[in-house]
Order: sequence, then C-alpha cells, then structure tokens
Amino acid sequence: MRVTLDWLGVSTFRLVVGDLTIFLDAYIDRVPAAPPVGMTVADVTQADFVLVGHSHFDHLWGAERIARRTGATVIGSHETVRLLHDKDEIPEAQLLAVAGGEPIDLGSGVRVRVFPSLHSCIWATMAGAADDPCLGDLGIAHQERALRMARGMEMLHSGALGAEVAAHMHESDRLPRGEGGALAYLIETPAGSILWKDSSGHWSGILRDLRPDVALLAAVGRGNVDGEPVQGTLAGFVAAEVELLRPGSVVLCHHDDWMPPLTQPLDVGPIRRELAQRTPAARLLEMGYLEGRRLFD
Repeated sequence: MRVTLDWLGVSTFRLVVGDLTIFLDAYIDRVPAAPPVGMTVADVTQADFVLVGHSHFDHLWGAERIARRTGATVIGSHETVRLLHDKDEIPEAQLLAVAGGEPIDLGSGVRVRVFPSLHSCIWATMAGAADDPCLGDLGIAHQERALRMARGMEMLHSGALGAEVAAHMHESDRLPRGEGGALAYLIETPAGSILWKDSSGHWSGILRDLRPDVALLAAVGRGNVDGEPVQGTLAGFVAAEVELLRPGSVVLCHHDDWMPPLTQPLDVGPIRRELAQRTPAARLLEMGYLEGRRLFD
C-alpha cells in the first residue's frame, strides 16, 4: 500500500494511505511574512479525516474550512470539538471528541489509537538554539503558568508584533481554554505505523510502550516531561523521545519560521548530531514543504 507524507508547515501534515487522505492538524494559511508552504486551505479538495493535536490557533485553524469543503470528520479533544461546533457551526456528525484511550477505525485498514499528551512549556524560559540548555522553572503552580500564558497571548493580539500578526490572531484564534487538551496519535496502516505529536511534551510512561515505525515529533520551545520543563536542551529532549519510542525513522516539525517576527527557523544540526550519537538506528528524514515523501519503501 502506498503511503505518502507532505509537510505543510508548523505541525501540519497531509498523510495519504492508499485512497484515504488524513490531515494532521490544519494550520496552512499563515501570516503574510511567513514562507509559503506551496498551498492554502482553499486548495484542499480531498480529505477524509482531520486529526487535531490541540486547540491552539496554529494547529486548529483551517480544520473548519476543510471540514465544510470536503465533509471530512474532525477528531480532536473535547475543547477542539466544542470550538468547531459552537463557533464554526460544524455539524456534530462530522466531529469526534476524544481524550485518550480511544481506538478509531478510519477504514481502508487504517486504525488510530489516541493517547493523552502534554504541551510544551511555553510559559517557561526558552532557549534560542537547539543546543542551548535551559534550567529552572520547576514546580511553578498552574495559576502562575496560566498567567504567563495569558500575557504571551495578549502580546500576540495587541499588535506588539505588528498589525499583520494582530489581524491574523483576530481571524484565527478561537480562544480555547488553555491549549484545549494535548493528544498524541498512533496511526496504524497496513504498511507500517506512524506516531504524530504536535507539541514538545509527553508522558514518559506512555511513550515508552509505543513502537512506531515512523515518529513525527515537534522540535520547538521548552520540552515538557511528565508535567515539568526539561532541564537541558531541545536536542536532548528530542533524542530522549526517540530513545523511548525506538522508531525506524524520525521526522521533525514545528521548527520552521511560521510566524515572523516571533519565530525564526531552527537549526536542526544539534538535533541531528544528538540523534546520531544516542539513537543511530533511527534515520532522521529532513523534509521540506510539499515533498510528497513516500514512507515504508
């Protein structure tokens, strides 16, 4: 069975398994200053399912238009489903709320297993480069974390980063409660299995029992391990995830320049070197936009 993967920026992918088209997140239309990915949401004419990792705008926005245009079923957290139904008026029949633990049959021999996950610690101190270590921020109460997050979102909405960013936030942000509940998805196909996780966080007790053939892993920000910020580098965090999962191949995401001037492209060299040293059996597949990479050949 032919399985192809397109990266569409941030943590959004288009996965085609035989005649089944699955979007992983749906954030394709970005601020004008961001490098174009080669297509827009308006170009999407075929989709059977959209899996949403969490409810932040840079993951959820676009799912509502894909669902309307194609009739696709959107699978996501209860908060994701609430926002799509109440704010975007997507019919209940096209929405499937999950929290982790659900096996889902997508047809054509493809099944998805949903697992609870964690968002990266975007409220904590973050490094600029993948090999810059970060320490501290341990034991911060949830109330303080939420306050720091609110300040960061206010900066995006206020125009502090420019009028284009503020306009984009006004259009794209559905104002979820927190991140809306982070999820990881293990997609099992007749050709092989794919784990997709759209933020840099995990429960180690969950990841260590999974053995995907391919791991799609976010490489951005301050890693979250079992609810606390990683004490070290982003490169070390990604390598530790790969050590837990033991996949044959690794694809990175969320490391592109998706919202300038807030973001800049990440040099993945330190991650490449860390993986080569600690997990040499895992092949790093470095993908550009819309490559149509064939998996499991």
